Amino acid sequence: MSDEAIRQVLGLLYQEDTLRVLSALALGGGPEESGLDREAVRRALDRLERGGLAVQDEGGRWQVRRERFRELLHATARPATPAASPQERVLQAFLVEGRLRAIPTKRDKQLVVLNYIAQVFEPGVRYPEKEVDVALRAFHDDYAALRRYLVDDGLLSRENNVYWRSGGSVDA
Repeated sequence: MSDEAIRQVLGLLYQEDTLRVLSALALGGGPEESGLDREAVRRALDRLERGGLAVQDEGGRWQVRRERFRELLHATARPATPAASPQERVLQAFLVEGRLRAIPTKRDKQLVVLNYIAQVFEPGVRYPEKEVDVALRAFHDDYAALRRYLVDDGLLSRENNVYWRSGGSVDA
């Protein structure tokens, strides 16, 4: 799939009329529920069909062609680059686009991931608990567990709901 096909789909999603019609279809309604007049709906459906985002079933009912999004994802997937170190291999295994798939259960892998996460906090800076939670939520929904692990492993210290980095590696 070419970059042009990806741009075409993004362009369709950017146009208000096609987005409204696609939204109505995605919510299980008909294209007429988009609030547009008949001619605008017809033009939008025509563009959505050419872009591969909508199809008519045997009964003539329009549906979102969700597979198109999977096709786009596969087209943009980059081959994994080989990790240079064991730590990088652990991070590649547990992080997807910067978020943890799961918190590692094996201690050595968990320490690698926690050390990586601790890098978000600047040494010498004190953070209120809410700021720590916001930063950790970017990595995993169970931010409280991450916070607890970081404190228990000495990567963060805590006093009166104020946190500071107290361990982990430091870039020179």
